[in-house]
Amino acid sequence: MKYNILKEEIAYNGFLKIRKGVVQHDSFFKSAPIVIEREFITKQDAVAILIYEKDTQSILLVKQFRYPTTQHNLGWLLEIPAGMMETNEGAVTCAIREVKEELGYDISSLEKVSTFYTSPGCISERINLFYAEVTTENKTARGGGLAEEKEDIELIKLSLETLQSSIENGAIQDAKSLIGIQWFLLNRKSF
Repeated sequence: MKYNILKEEIAYNGFLKIRKGVVQHDSFFKSAPIVIEREFITKQDAVAILIYEKDTQSILLVKQFRYPTTQHNLGWLLEIPAGMMETNEGAVTCAIREVKEELGYDISSLEKVSTFYTSPGCISERINLFYAEVTTENKTARGGGLAEEKEDIELIKLSLETLQSSIENGAIQDAKSLIGIQWFLLNRKSF
């Protein structure tokens, strides 16, 4: 199947960048191609890291303010650490940097879990999901995010005993975190 971008422009260029395009693509059911006009948010790829702290038997999460969630009267979400990749930065380098900035932990070994689109109907971002194990001795810095980026991040340790119930009771509503935790529950049952 084929597609062709007939026209494309930047419709908005602020904190987010929105592209608008006219696209022609083949159809599964019609003989003639379909022509549609669509917009999407264009964003660089990101990383997310599910971290298991072995000596406390906890998953390390961040709690931070997320403006879009105020539409549903939330504001703050529990998430696994994550961040956008810088230009020419590899996913592993970005993951190590983000964990240090947000949580203050040094990580040396990462396991790749998956790469996925967050919401492919309206955003170009893909997330590279990793898994890492640490101990309390790996906490070498304060964390909390970067002041120059006005990040305000709290470290939350979620015990393995409360992990499943935190999903079921809605304490964790972030998709990348749910994907990572579900992967953990399916693949790391020997704890």
